[in-house]
Amino acid sequence: MSVWRSIGLAILAAVIPYAAVAQTSTAYRPDPNKILRWGFEIAETGFDPVQTSDWYSAYVNTNIFDTPLTYDFLARPLKLKANVLEAMPEVTENGTVYTLKFRKGIYFADDPAFGGKKRELVAEDFVYSIKRLFDVKNKSPNLHYIDGTIVGTDLLKKKQKDTGKFDYDMPIEGFQLLDRYTVRVKLNKPDYNFLYQLASHNVACLMAREVVEKYGDDIMAHPVGTGAYRLVDWRRSSRTAIEYNPNFREEYWDAEPAANDARAQETYRKLKGKRLPMINRIEFHVVEETQPRWLAFRNEEHDYIDRVPAEFANVAFPGNKLAADLAKRGIQMSRTPAMEVTYAYFGMEHPVVGGYTPDKVALRRAIVLSYNQDKEISILRNFQAVGAHSPIGPGAFGYEEAFRTNANDYSPARARALLDMYGYVDRDGDGFRENPDGSKLVIEMASTPTLRDRQFDENWKTSMEDVGLRVTFKKAKWPDLLKESRAGKLMSWRLAWGAAYPDADAFFVMLYGPNGGQANHARFKNVEFDRLYEKARTLPPGPERQAVYREMNRIFLTLAPWRLGAHRIDSDLTQSWVIGYQRHPILRSVWKYIDMDPEMKKAMTQ
Repeated sequence: MSVWRSIGLAILAAVIPYAAVAQTSTAYRPDPNKILRWGFEIAETGFDPVQTSDWYSAYVNTNIFDTPLTYDFLARPLKLKANVLEAMPEVTENGTVYTLKFRKGIYFADDPAFGGKKRELVAEDFVYSIKRLFDVKNKSPNLHYIDGTIVGTDLLKKKQKDTGKFDYDMPIEGFQLLDRYTVRVKLNKPDYNFLYQLASHNVACLMAREVVEKYGDDIMAHPVGTGAYRLVDWRRSSRTAIEYNPNFREEYWDAEPAANDARAQETYRKLKGKRLPMINRIEFHVVEETQPRWLAFRNEEHDYIDRVPAEFANVAFPGNKLAADLAKRGIQMSRTPAMEVTYAYFGMEHPVVGGYTPDKVALRRAIVLSYNQDKEISILRNFQAVGAHSPIGPGAFGYEEAFRTNANDYSPARARALLDMYGYVDRDGDGFRENPDGSKLVIEMASTPTLRDRQFDENWKTSMEDVGLRVTFKKAKWPDLLKESRAGKLMSWRLAWGAAYPDADAFFVMLYGPNGGQANHARFKNVEFDRLYEKARTLPPGPERQAVYREMNRIFLTLAPWRLGAHRIDSDLTQSWVIGYQRHPILRSVWKYIDMDPEMKKAMTQ
């Protein structure tokens, strides 16, 4: 039991005292003048957590929906704690049985689906929410996180395949409702990441069956949860607004900042004991181009700018120190190494760049060696990133800061030699190489029509042409490219992936064969890699698990299903009247922990 109590990274049991979470109080409401505005660089896709996986939808969803567990806002190392449970789950039978006891008196936001009655959160909502991931009708891009984990879910899938209908009422061994508020979850085998899944918005957002059934195919526009906020306005790809949920439980600000983190300690002193949430309304405006987004913040139209675009780094924080003019205005900077990775994937089922024969592997490895990553880091990212040498993001278990590989070098000479060796040569003298069989060779990369992506396109074009490879770009809006990518229709696309939990598994999930069409956009398949992935999940954090991750990384680098990009450094800015903002490596739902001073804002902006 001891290892299951620790599960690495200081994940400790945390019981929220009932004195701090009494029944819903109708008297409380945040100051209506506390309205926070900021800009999305990419449009959201919708607000059904089961059907979405992009960051921008998640920024909204995680403020509307609760998960059973959450992370302490300020604790470093990261620390899981109970959210809508009475305490951390009881883990028994060698880590295969989890007992979750939900707190009483937690209610969903009001919605016509409830027929005018208050709707309490109960254990059955958890079971229903998890089952939705397995319903093929939902085409969930998040199923991979728990597919094969819970006993009996394979029977649910089989019955749907046999009958054409998903049976939400079918009992399975993996879910045992002990009473109205308690559920016992049984796993097929030990899974040292399951606690993380209970805190993940990709997996465990709690939904009400009545709402899903009422809105059907339009559920993306009708998110109803038990979280601090509710959706009040959605203008697709333009603006989303959420406001305080009057049914939100009585909850007060608390955290466990590290003793050596002066900023976190200051936040703790300012905000401890305040009723949550403190901000009444949050507006998310889609501003795809970087300059208008930066100017909206500079001109005080936005209260926050998420990940300052790299081209403004020298203006905003020269030498990685907040610019004097911004500091004079009281603007605050939060600078955090992101637990993420950027990459360009190759469609492994595509006839041009896919496949596992030596010539196809050579082509991909040559493309990797051809790309001028140094220019991307220095010019396009203005040194606000470091080159990636593995798919694992900094801070996750399995990441090794000292690890280096020459497989990801920028080396046009090696790329040319590799292409020549495998018959990718220029036969007609036009300056571009053909396939070994003499057919025309064109690398097509998907890209959005933004100025930012056009700059990356140019770097790719220059890099590829330098070694004789012809590249073209398929331009479309990001949500449209996402649909095509999941359907396996793209040859290559540049993406970023942020960890849903602090373990290498959260990154290697993008390369696990059965996840093709979900997180595995490349549709990469390798029997040995998949075997190691499954083995790692059964091992506790430690040297043995680390060794498995090293071998998985070796296979990845050898077969080159991606061109690794960078680990970005997230530098966020907030206006002087925003109090307590700090980026969390995992949480997107930080806004209920943040305060504003509307009087200061009024005085500063007049």
